[in-house]
Amino acid sequence: MLKVDDINLFYGASQALRGVSLTARKGKVTCVLGRNGVGKTSLMRAIMGLQSVESGSIGWEDREITRLPAYERARRGIGFVPQGREIFARLSVKENLETGFAPLPRSQSRIPPEIFTLFPVLKDMLGRRGGDLSGGQQQQLAIARALVTRPRLLILDEPTEGIQPSIIKDIGRVIRMLASGGTMAIVLVEQYFEFARELADDFAVMERGEVVMAGSAAELVEADVRRYLTV
Repeated sequence: MLKVDDINLFYGASQALRGVSLTARKGKVTCVLGRNGVGKTSLMRAIMGLQSVESGSIGWEDREITRLPAYERARRGIGFVPQGREIFARLSVKENLETGFAPLPRSQSRIPPEIFTLFPVLKDMLGRRGGDLSGGQQQQLAIARALVTRPRLLILDEPTEGIQPSIIKDIGRVIRMLASGGTMAIVLVEQYFEFARELADDFAVMERGEVVMAGSAAELVEADVRRYLTV
């Protein structure tokens, strides 16, 4: 289980996270909702070790990882799909996938065949440059690259942003399939409420760097959540 406990994060004098706590369980999808600029991405970067926290703790699989660098967290089974995808435009699809080998022992440095079961379009594009793919295909590639690392915790930062509806459905299907295996915890950042509602087992809603609502999907009232999503 992921356990984020009362973390505070600053960018210079500006406080981005204020006493944020969050849990994510294996076999479940935890959705973090909120408007732009409320601290969702800062929280994901803190969990991944890309941004240091001022105080509080982050635990994963009963071990504290608060001060571990990002590459050590990746070795401990945390995968990250950043907002904006951040694929390597000049590398081929195959080479992009192979960058996921970095945290793995040499014996596991191979692309699992199930990647192409989840994203069959990528199998036919292995030789194409990442930059030549459509936005939806690049998003699938970014998720596939994270899965190559064999994560037990998968963090997805707004995977539906700028993606056509047909690809959004494919991504939703993959997320639910991964969670149903019971061995992976998934943290999903979203602004698209309908997509989140279909997938989430648990919710956390953020406003101004704080979690203002949290609970199981069955407990949260849509009207209350939407108050924190509208501009």
